Amino acid sequence: MQFSIEFYETVSGQCPVRDFLDNLKASDPDDFASVIAGLTKLKNRQYHRPPLSKPLGDDLFELRHVGKLNTRVLYFFMKGRRIIAVHGIRHKGMEIPARDRETALHRKKDWLLRHPK
Repeated sequence: MQFSIEFYETVSGQCPVRDFLDNLKASDPDDFASVIAGLTKLKNRQYHRPPLSKPLGDDLFELRHVGKLNTRVLYFFMKGRRIIAVHGIRHKGMEIPARDRETALHRKKDWLLRHPK
């Protein structure tokens, strides 16, 4: 089963996950390559579980990459085998900071309001 991966865009056309990945590519090319490989793996359902992916609750999931800094891409699923990536973060801890979780939930809600199908 192949899934497609889409990036959340704001009303003004900004793409926070793409910006996050561009910054990651410039600052840490090795971690960037690992995250891109992880996103590619997510297209296959067999990778929708730990250690690559983990549910966070509220129908949010995280793509996980452990490196010097833990890198996460937060996403949710939509009908039609679609994955919508809404937020990217890097941090030292294992837990997702509440602020980042709220950002992801806000973007998910915004996306669902503008894409009702």
